[in-house]
Amino acid sequence: QLQASGGGLVQPGGSLRLSCTVSGVTFDAYSIGWFRQAPGKEREGISCISSDDGRTYYRDSVKGRFAISIDKAKNTVNLQMNTLKPEDTAVYYCGVKDRQGNVWTAVAACVYGMDYWGKGTQVTVSS
Repeated sequence: QLQASGGGLVQPGGSLRLSCTVSGVTFDAYSIGWFRQAPGKEREGISCISSDDGRTYYRDSVKGRFAISIDKAKNTVNLQMNTLKPEDTAVYYCGVKDRQGNVWTAVAACVYGMDYWGKGTQVTVSS
């Protein structure tokens, strides 16, 4: 089970922090991260991180503005979103995928999708 929180309404240029807590997942290692889906668009992976080596992936459109981090002790992944833009408006979902050794890296998981998903949280960037 994945529980996301932290969405809301923010003005352009503002910041939000999303958190996702994972429970009931017993993978030895996993890739976890955030996707988003805007109205009329497909879901896209924006940032993922691997639990074992800490390697990260960022979509080009969020590089330099978003930062992903993982707290393995709390089974929580956070996404700090800065300098938000109206085009960041979307429903944000967290997901987790079994690493299966070295198969599902953060990049691969963000590109091809996750095994389990949380409910989305709405992020709206508007003045």
